[in-house]
Amino acid sequence: MTYAQSKALSTPASISTASAEQPKISVIGTSAYLIEAPGAFDLLAQRRIWALAHAVEPWPEIREVVPGVTNLLVILKQTPEEPAQFEARLRHEWDGARSIDLTGKTVEIPVTYGGEHATDLASVCDYTGLTDREVVRLHWQGNYTVVALGSAPGFGYLHGLDPRIHMPRKTVPSLRMLKGTVTIGGMQTGVSVLTGPNGWNSIGLAELPMFDPMKDPPALLAPGDKVRFVPERIEL
Repeated sequence: MTYAQSKALSTPASISTASAEQPKISVIGTSAYLIEAPGAFDLLAQRRIWALAHAVEPWPEIREVVPGVTNLLVILKQTPEEPAQFEARLRHEWDGARSIDLTGKTVEIPVTYGGEHATDLASVCDYTGLTDREVVRLHWQGNYTVVALGSAPGFGYLHGLDPRIHMPRKTVPSLRMLKGTVTIGGMQTGVSVLTGPNGWNSIGLAELPMFDPMKDPPALLAPGDKVRFVPERIEL
């Protein structure tokens, strides 16, 4: 189960607001907690989330932990008898959590930049004030880390996008963005794994499959992996 799936099933029943150093903890339904790291999206916050997941996963009352983008969904086997006490345990564990790094593989993804599938490249240029060649160069020169999988099977949220090409998500999503489209959404980049509606900004296309249910594991990427985009072709 992903955070998106769990959120679709139920909305937060209560929320404990984050301070500068404390996470925000939301109760999802009756037997799950969402812990959100304070501050902006960055790799340090993600590493602390990974540490928290590693610490609480062995607890006997835990059914599953699902790390997200600087958040952690903790799913219990049953409703806790003392919810406030359980939340206090989570906070105590957060206070003691030290950042850890996940050891992953390096994945090179060949990309055709520009062309018919880069329908939002011009908008990225307009927003950033950069030329199309500058946007493409800054994108493929980046060193990216997979922080989490979610939103669709095998979709990797990547940290490491150059701030000069950060681009807000579209207010009106594309109705049919092709599988394999290389996109920018806010401070993140990724490769779409399904053809369908998508609010991220397309700048190219990668033909390397991100998800194959016949393989083990089915997802090409995993949290902690390093990703390099390789400009196989540039059509500007």
